[in-house]
Amino acid sequence: MIVEREVEMPRSQRRRATLTHPDTAEIDLLDVLHALSDPTRMTIVRTLRADPERACGTFPVDVAPSTLTHHFRVLREAGVIRQREDGNRRWTALRLSDLDDRFPGLLDSILDAYEAHAEAVAP
Repeated sequence: MIVEREVEMPRSQRRRATLTHPDTAEIDLLDVLHALSDPTRMTIVRTLRADPERACGTFPVDVAPSTLTHHFRVLREAGVIRQREDGNRRWTALRLSDLDDRFPGLLDSILDAYEAHAEAVAP
């Protein structure tokens, strides 16, 4: 009897999953609103609004790497960010022009409201 075993590849030989991004016309308003409903994701978006592209490990958030990966996935699949691979680094950029094409002024309105709320509740 021959027993086949699945051999796990060393981490250095594994390939990352392909990053998928919706086309501009496929960006859904409810998906965008859901993606922006989380404080960590809003921190990511606010950071990208000030700094157009950043490496994934450089965001000012206090979450585990696996949790940060989840937040990036939610934002990416909603069409809020675009990510690209460059060697062993993953870079993240805000899809502001795509969002403005699809929903003019939406992101600015949400960011303004978020900032106003943060100032109102600050001690």
